[in-house]
Amino acid sequence: MKITDLMIQETMIMELQATTKEAAIDELIASLAASGRINDVKLFKEKILDREAQSSTGIGGGIAMPHAKTKAVNEATVVFAKSSTGLDFASLDEAPAHLFFMIAAPDGAGNMHLRTLAALSRLLIESEFIEQLMSAKTPAEVTRLFDAKQAEAEAEAKEAAEQEARKTAAPQAEPARMITGNPDSQSFVVAVTACPTGIAHTFMAEDALKKKAKEMGVNIRVETNGSEGAQNVLTADEIARASGVIIAADKNVEMDRFNGKPVLQRPVSDGIRKSEELIRIAVQGNAPIYRSSGRNEDGAASAKSGTIGSKIYKDLMNGISHMLPFVVGGGILLAISFLIEQVASVDNPLVKLLQTIGGGDGAFHFLIPILAGFIALSIGDRPALMPGMVGGIMALNANAGFLGGLAAGFLAGYVVIMLRKAFSGLPRTLDGLKPILLYPVFSLLITGGVMFYLFNPVFSWINEGMIDALNHLGTGNKVLLGLVLGGMMAIDMGGPFNKAAYTFAIGVFTSSGNTNGLMMAAVMAGGMVPPLAIALATTFFKNKFTETERKSGLTNYVLGLSFITEGAIPFAAADPLRVLTSCIVGSAVAGGLTQLWNINVPAPHGGVFVAFLSSSALLFLLAVLIGSVISGLMLGLWKKPLALK
Repeated sequence: MKITDLMIQETMIMELQATTKEAAIDELIASLAASGRINDVKLFKEKILDREAQSSTGIGGGIAMPHAKTKAVNEATVVFAKSSTGLDFASLDEAPAHLFFMIAAPDGAGNMHLRTLAALSRLLIESEFIEQLMSAKTPAEVTRLFDAKQAEAEAEAKEAAEQEARKTAAPQAEPARMITGNPDSQSFVVAVTACPTGIAHTFMAEDALKKKAKEMGVNIRVETNGSEGAQNVLTADEIARASGVIIAADKNVEMDRFNGKPVLQRPVSDGIRKSEELIRIAVQGNAPIYRSSGRNEDGAASAKSGTIGSKIYKDLMNGISHMLPFVVGGGILLAISFLIEQVASVDNPLVKLLQTIGGGDGAFHFLIPILAGFIALSIGDRPALMPGMVGGIMALNANAGFLGGLAAGFLAGYVVIMLRKAFSGLPRTLDGLKPILLYPVFSLLITGGVMFYLFNPVFSWINEGMIDALNHLGTGNKVLLGLVLGGMMAIDMGGPFNKAAYTFAIGVFTSSGNTNGLMMAAVMAGGMVPPLAIALATTFFKNKFTETERKSGLTNYVLGLSFITEGAIPFAAADPLRVLTSCIVGSAVAGGLTQLWNINVPAPHGGVFVAFLSSSALLFLLAVLIGSVISGLMLGLWKKPLALK
C-alpha cells in the first residue's frame, strides 16, 4: 500500500492560512470533512485535542503530526499541509511548524494503514526530503516526491534484508526482526518505543534510533508498541546480550523482562530528537540498573519510577483514570433517578432500578476497589491487582473512604514488590509457583491483615471526622474551601489539580451516602466556568480573536454547560498566562458562591443538565454565570486586539 493512497491530493493544503495551533487543526479537519473522510467533526476534534493534551504532536524540526484513531473516521487519511511562514504549534523544540500531517485512523481497521503511517513517519526523519516538500508547489508534486521516496526506502529495506539473509544463511530473513547497524560491531543495544496512540511517534522514534545506530556503528533491535500491539518483540537472548536498554515511551511497557539490565527511560520524543545521546548511554551501560522489585542497586527508585513524586502521581492517576468511568456512568444514572423521583415516588420501579445500577449496589460500589486495585497494578504489576482490590473492598466496608482506598492501593503494590525481593532467592524450579500461589496468598494475607488491624481503624476515624467537620463547617470556612476547590478545577483543566479537587468532592459525596453534594457543587461550578468564559470572551470581544477561534469559542458554550472543562485547553495552551489566570479567578468565585449559598448538587456529573436537582438550581446557575462573566471580562479586557499583536 502506497503512502499516497492515504495522502490524497484533494485534501492537501499547499498554503495553510492559519496562524495559531487550533486554527491549523480546524483547517486540517475542515479539509477532511469536505472530502467526506470523517463523519463527525466535533468528535474527531475532541480526539485530536485529547492527544495534544498528552503531549504536543509538534515533534520539532518544523513538523507537526496531529493524529487520532476514532469511529469519526470513515477512511484512513493523511492530510498534508504546509505553511511558508510557519506557526507556533507548541513543538518540542519550540520552533515554528511548517509541515503538517494530520493522521485520521478509523476504529476497528486492520493494521495495513498503520504500517503505511509508520512508513510515512520514518520518511520524515530525512532533512533533505523535508526541504523538497517545502519547495513543492502542487499536490501532484507532493505525490511524486512521496512515491519516489517510498520506492527508495523499500529498495533499501529489501537490500538490507537480503544482506542479513546471506549473512545468517537463512532461506529468507524477516526484515522486521533484522538487527540494524554494523555487522562487525561488538556494540549491541535494544530499545522499545511507544506513544499514547501508537500511530506516529512510535515509529518515528524506531526509525531515528535505527538510523543513528547505523551512523554510530552500533547494532540495535527496536520493539514498537503501537496501537496494534507490540511488534518485533525483543527475545530473551537479545535482552541478555545487550549492553543497555532504551525505553523511549510515553506509556507503560512490559518491564520485568529487563530485570538486572541498565535501562534508560525517556519520553518517546527523545527517541526521535536525542537518539544519539540515548544510544551512547546505552552502549556504555551507564543507565540505572532496573530491578523488577522496584529498586536500583543503590536502593534508589528504579528507572521505572523516575522521581518519587512523578511515580506517586503516575500510580495515583492510574487509579483515578480507571475509576472515573464508574463515577460518570453511575453518577448520570443516579441523576436521572433523582429527576424521575421528583415527579414519581421513591418506590417507583424505574427509580429503584437506576439507583441500584448506579448507586452503592452498582457502579458506585466499585469506586474505591477500582481506585485501589489499579494504583496497586501500576506499582506492582498484575500480581498486585487482586490484593489491591480486596484492600479497597475492606476500606469500603469499614467506611475508611477514599483515603482508605488510596492506602490499600499503595500498600498492596509495595507488598508485592517486597515479596518479589523476598522470594528472589528461591530455587528457579519454584518460579512457576510464584504468580499462581506465593504472590496471591502472601500479598492478600499481608495486605488484608494490615488493612484490618491498622489502616481501616485509622482511616475510618479520619474519614468520619472529615465528614463530620465538613458538615459542621461555618459559612466562612465553607466559602474558603469552595474558593480553593473551584480554583483548582481551572488550574490545569483536567490535570492533577483538577482531578484532585474532583476526587475529593467524590469522596465526600460517596462517604455521605450520595447525599452531601456541597463540595460537588463547588467543583462542578468551577469546572463549568473556563469553557463558558472562553465562549463569552470570543463572542463579546471579537476583535481579539481570529475567525477560527471565534467559531471554536461557540462550541465552548455547549462544553461548559455540560461540565467539560477540557474545551478551554486549546485557548489555555495558546495564551496560558491570560487564559489560566482569568479562569482560575472566575472558577474560584463560582465555587465560593456555591458554598456561600449552601447549594447541594446530588449528582457527580452533568453540569446544567443536573442543576435542577440541586437544592437551588437558580442560585447554582447564577454562581456559574457570575464566575463565567468575571473570567470572560478579565480575558477579553486583558487580551490585545489582533491588529496590535
